[in-house]
Amino acid sequence: MKIQSMPLLVGLSVLAFVSPASAEPATAPAPASPVRVACVGDSITVSPVLGNAYPEKLQALLGTNWIVGNFGMGGRTLLRKGDWPYCNDDAFTRAQAFQPDVVIILLGANDTKPFNWKYHDEFAGDYTNLVNAFQNLASRPRIYICRPTPVPEPGNYGINETSEQEEIKIIDHLVDTMKLGAIDLYTPLKDQPQLFPDRVHPNAEGAAAIAKLVYSHISQINFTNRNY
Repeated sequence: MKIQSMPLLVGLSVLAFVSPASAEPATAPAPASPVRVACVGDSITVSPVLGNAYPEKLQALLGTNWIVGNFGMGGRTLLRKGDWPYCNDDAFTRAQAFQPDVVIILLGANDTKPFNWKYHDEFAGDYTNLVNAFQNLASRPRIYICRPTPVPEPGNYGINETSEQEEIKIIDHLVDTMKLGAIDLYTPLKDQPQLFPDRVHPNAEGAAAIAKLVYSHISQINFTNRNY
């Protein structure tokens, strides 16, 4: 089954938590009909290096009973006042039209750039609006928001660890208040800087680690009855 991929634009991004990324995943259960997974994000999702996109690796783990759509777009921000808001992009429209059963949101890396993070007081509200857009879909998807992947010091491209730590606190609060699924991509990967050779984007090994962490959550969902 092919991943539905968006055009690759080289831009810059990025609570029950999971076991270490090195754990070998088990075979995903076979749902009654194909489960549609929308991966929403920036260049950490779409990947500026061919073959390093975690959604294609997630598709391989999940198998043919799942359809993984890559709706990442390089350089996008979650913040509506950021320099390149995801909510204004065609990828956002297509992710909704995909009518997913599961949505994985990995945004926030580009928001840490100083000229974007000056709007940090609006991060929680803008994240809430993004989640609400998917919650209102007819497919009633399960929504998982991700703690962002680590930014090995000193970071790069203006993306930095200090602001990311502030983001994580906001994300954790949203998970609690909105009763969302959460995937921690930070803690299991923070001591593995070799997975992020430019100190932002994952290499092939890093993309595989991200895919395994996502898989460990969504493969456990019972899709026998979609009226959850």
